[in-house]
Amino acid sequence: MKKLFLVFIFAIGSITYAQTAKEIIDKNIELSGGLTNWKLLNSVFLQGKVTLGINDDYPIKIFQQRPNLTKTVITIGKKETAIEGYDGTKGYAMNYATNKIQEYPNYVAESFDNDFIDWENKGFQAKYMGKEKVGDIYCHKVELTKNVNKTVYFFDAKTYMILKEIKKDDTLLYSDYRMVGSLMMPYRIESASPKKDGDYVMILNKIETNKVFPSNTFKF
Repeated sequence: MKKLFLVFIFAIGSITYAQTAKEIIDKNIELSGGLTNWKLLNSVFLQGKVTLGINDDYPIKIFQQRPNLTKTVITIGKKETAIEGYDGTKGYAMNYATNKIQEYPNYVAESFDNDFIDWENKGFQAKYMGKEKVGDIYCHKVELTKNVNKTVYFFDAKTYMILKEIKKDDTLLYSDYRMVGSLMMPYRIESASPKKDGDYVMILNKIETNKVFPSNTFKF
């Protein structure tokens, strides 16, 4: 009877101390640099190479600035070419049929902050979905929902860094996390889509934060 009672108490304790989605998100923010440091982040510059297809490697630069400015540039034949961006009023992207940059009136600019920063105030709902492996690593699985949009995140159960993100149209894998100033960021990002039309592997060799970009950086 005593042994059964102890088992019962242990089970109750396990339920009591089971992590919630909010606790996992909070832990990710804390261990990746802290909420204050993330809110003090105003710009990011990323540089490296991107592999498209099997062996098509291109140098890549990405400029991002609060609140939603962005520009992605790749080098083809020693010439830098903008392939996507948003300058605050206009969104543009490469039209590969014409091989020219084209403005898109309905371009939806993504927020500079990730969805986890003040996620509750942004109207997101978070749901813990248990543990699941990504490769050989056990992860906490959390679903973030807003209206009809759902994204599933996999947090390393030990480090709480995001290893995998499943969105409607693609799946992203993050690895090779390093400190950049006071923030932890991934230096390797892989993208895979059901149609295989947007797959890439991006390996970064430089990340700089809070740079002051020239005023025309995000124009095309």
